Amino acid sequence: MTDVVLIAPANATITYQSLATRYSAIEPPTWALILAESCRKAGFEPQILDCLAENLSDEAAIDRIRSINPRFICFVVYGQNVNAGTTNMSGAVRLSEAIKADGIETPIGIIGSHVQALPRETLENEKAIDVAFQNEGVYALRDVLGAGELTIGHLRAVPGLAVRDGNEIFFTGPPALVPQDRMDIDMPGYAWDLLPFNEKPLDLYRAPYWHAEYQEEFRSPYAAIQTSIGCRFKCSFCMINLINKNDEQQESIASDYSGMRHWSPEFVESELTKLVAKGVKTIRITDEMFLLNKKYYKPIVESLVRLNSDDSLKLWAYSRIDTVPDPDTLAMVRKAGIRWLCLGIESGDKAIRLEVAKGKFEEVDVERIVKQVEAAGINVMANYIYGLPGDTPDTIQQTYDLSARLNTLGWNTYAAMALPGSPLYIAAKKAGHRLPQKYEEFAFHSYETVPLPTQTMSAAEILKIRDDSFRKYFSRPEFLEKIESVFGSNAKRNIIEMNKMKLRRKIIEDCE
Repeated sequence: MTDVVLIAPANATITYQSLATRYSAIEPPTWALILAESCRKAGFEPQILDCLAENLSDEAAIDRIRSINPRFICFVVYGQNVNAGTTNMSGAVRLSEAIKADGIETPIGIIGSHVQALPRETLENEKAIDVAFQNEGVYALRDVLGAGELTIGHLRAVPGLAVRDGNEIFFTGPPALVPQDRMDIDMPGYAWDLLPFNEKPLDLYRAPYWHAEYQEEFRSPYAAIQTSIGCRFKCSFCMINLINKNDEQQESIASDYSGMRHWSPEFVESELTKLVAKGVKTIRITDEMFLLNKKYYKPIVESLVRLNSDDSLKLWAYSRIDTVPDPDTLAMVRKAGIRWLCLGIESGDKAIRLEVAKGKFEEVDVERIVKQVEAAGINVMANYIYGLPGDTPDTIQQTYDLSARLNTLGWNTYAAMALPGSPLYIAAKKAGHRLPQKYEEFAFHSYETVPLPTQTMSAAEILKIRDDSFRKYFSRPEFLEKIESVFGSNAKRNIIEMNKMKLRRKIIEDCE
C-alpha cells in the first residue's frame, strides 16, 4: 500500500500567462524527490504526482489519487523562483478542494515556504487542508506516516505541525531540522524513478530558455539538484531561509533562520553521476549560494571536471556579486561545465543594494566582476529588482543603464514583491501598503500581480517600467549582436520571436 502521494501542483498558465506554453521552465519537483527518497529510507512507500509535467487536469489527478489509494496526501509547494512557494498555492488549494469535494477522506497536508511563513493563516483560509508542516518536513512526515491509522489525535502528537481539529488550529510543538551530520543519511538522494514515464522521465522537463542558450534542443532532458539548504545572508526581499524554521512562529520572517547545511561532496558527486548516466547534461544547481565557501564547492567542482571530460555539460549556479571567486577558480568552474552564473546585482544604486542585501556591495565594482566572469568563458544571468525601498524613477533608470552597459547574455528583472516570510512583507504590512490578497497576485509574471509601491512610485508605474525595460533590453542591437556571436543566428531569431510576447497586467490596464 502506498503510504503517501507527494503532489507537485500545476499553476503555470496563471503564473506565466502565455509564456507557459513555450518559454517558462518546467523543473523537476526537487523537494518532493528528496522527501520521497527520505520516506523510502525510513521504510515507507511514497509516490509522486507531478501535475505540471504530466499536464494533469484536476479530474485526472483525482483519478490517479484514487488508483494510488494513499494513506496520506501531501502537497509539496515550492518551485523554480523564490515566489513559487506562494504562487503555486492556488494550484494546491484548487486541487485539494476538488479532492475533498470528490469524497476522498484521506488527510491532506502541505509542505512549502508559504505555509512555513503563515501556517495558521493558511489553515484558517484553506478548509480543505488538514495539516501544515512548519519547516522542511523530513522528520515530521516520517512521524505522520509512522501510525497505522492517521487520526487527528495521532497528528496532534507529531511535533512540527499545525493541525486542523474541528474549528481549532493546533500547533504540535517546534519542528526538528535534519542536522548537518545527518544530511546524507536522512535525505539520502532523489527518487528519480518515481517521476512519470520513468524510463526517460527527465525528458518531460525543460530548462529556462536562457540556460539552453535560447535554443530548444538544449532544454531537455533537464534536472535540478541541491548541494546545500538555506543561506547565511538576510536579504530583505527573500524568504528561502524559512526552510530552516525551528520554532512555532505563526508569522515567520526568513531572516530569523539564516544558516546553511550541506550534503557531502561524495553525495553530490553520486547524484550528478546518476544524472549524467541518464543522459542529462542540462542541470541547475539550485543552491542560492553555491559559490560561497570553497571548502564545500571545490570538491564538487572537481568531480564535475571529471564528469565533463567531453565538455558537454551545461550547468548553471548562483553566486553573490561580492563573493565571485578569483579568475583561476572561475576557470576551473567553467571546466566543470558551469556555463552560467546567476548574479544578484539587484540595483544600480549602491546604497539600495547595501540596504536590501545586507552585504559588502559598497566595496564591489560590479562591472569588473561581470567582465571577470565572462573572461573565464562563463555567461552571466544578471538579476535586478525594480521598486526596492528607496527606489525612484532615477535609481531605476540607473539600474537599467548599468544593465545595458554590462550587456550580459542573461537579463532578469522583477518588480519588488512582498513575499510572505520576507522582511519586506512585514515592513509592507506595517507601512499599510496594499498587499496581494490572492496567491496569483504574488506571481511576478501573472496578469494579477501586485508588486510593492515606493514612496515616490505606484506599483503600476514600477511594473510598467519593468515590462518596458524587458522588451527594450532584448531588442538592443548590441545585445542581439552579442547573442549571435556567442550562440548563433538561430538563438538571435528565437529571442526576437520571444520578445514579441507581451504580458497583460491588470493594475496597468486599470490605470489606462
